[in-house]
Amino acid sequence: KYNMKIVRVKLSREAEEVYQYLNRESPESKTERMILKAVNQKVELIKSNPHFGDPIVKKLIPEEYKQKYGVTNLFRVELPAFWRMLYTLTDGESEIEIIAFVLDIIDHKKYDKKFGYKGK
Repeated sequence: KYNMKIVRVKLSREAEEVYQYLNRESPESKTERMILKAVNQKVELIKSNPHFGDPIVKKLIPEEYKQKYGVTNLFRVELPAFWRMLYTLTDGESEIEIIAFVLDIIDHKKYDKKFGYKGK
């Protein structure tokens, strides 16, 4: 029998800092406002479908995430202005809970750097 699991979304310290930044800047900046709105929308989508994001191939998961958070799966969500949100799924404290842990909300440049892509 299929159980509906509760999906809770948590932010890493880094993602939290960016989220605060977007909140601070959004009244003045259209881009930040757009990104913030998208983040909030995507979080809701992840809550209703934890596999919403594009899965990243295991061997491409940045070492930093593996070491820092023991990440074994990674999903990417595209945001406006070439920003990305990266999250991993873990079991919550109870069997009916899934945690979608947002590791990073980053711009294109930082994303490329994190994944070792060479910029233009």
